[in-house]
Amino acid sequence: MAHVSYSELKNWTECTWKHKLLYVDRIKVFQGNEHTCFGTAVHETVEKMLLGYKGDLYEYFNDKFSEQLSSIGVNEDTPLASEMRQQIIGAFELIVPSLDDYFEDKGGWSLVSTEQGLKEPITESRISGYEFKGFIDLVLKDGDGHFHIIDWKTCSWGWNARKKNDTLFTRQLVYYKYYYSKKFDINPRAISTHFGLIKRTAKKGRVEIFRVTSGERKTKNSLDFLDKALYNISNKKYIKNRLSCKYCPFSGTEHCI
Repeated sequence: MAHVSYSELKNWTECTWKHKLLYVDRIKVFQGNEHTCFGTAVHETVEKMLLGYKGDLYEYFNDKFSEQLSSIGVNEDTPLASEMRQQIIGAFELIVPSLDDYFEDKGGWSLVSTEQGLKEPITESRISGYEFKGFIDLVLKDGDGHFHIIDWKTCSWGWNARKKNDTLFTRQLVYYKYYYSKKFDINPRAISTHFGLIKRTAKKGRVEIFRVTSGERKTKNSLDFLDKALYNISNKKYIKNRLSCKYCPFSGTEHCI
């Protein structure tokens, strides 16, 4: 069965032609960079820590960061990579205290799962034969038995209010909540969604957790969008969005002139 992920939907939203090149033609021109490698290494280190790892977190992070850089052919000692290794120092020790503070008025928190896989049939679309695929960074339960889905994001200094409310990003959590509730037969009202920002350059507030609303209206809008995307993908409707060219790896190449 074919599957679709949030990342694929995000690419389709930005430019349907870019989506075609990536997911239909399977052309890869961007293998990653220091920023993507840093994000992956941070995610893996946070997961390891929350699962009870007792070793040196920074040694673990540095090993994972080096592995990621090597996998895309980037020297592990580039000026940016070296700077990132220094900038992350002190951040991992703030994760658990930040969770403790955030859930203090909810009776504390307990770990449910990390990297929770989702692969659920999409039954809400005109197009059949698709599954929604994703991995939830962290699922917790508070003292009242309410579930909380958290997606970690690495960034430099943080997100402004506009980005925190940008549908392009918040829709990810809406899908995670909807399909998590279906997978485990949990009332959606018993699940809340949050982003957790891990900031490289911030002097204070280096770990910020904030709630993202994901109620019935947002869920309906997101499922309607999912149906629209699958309908157009299935019918091979591709349009070049020239407003997205600035940061597109295909811009100016033979694939998109």
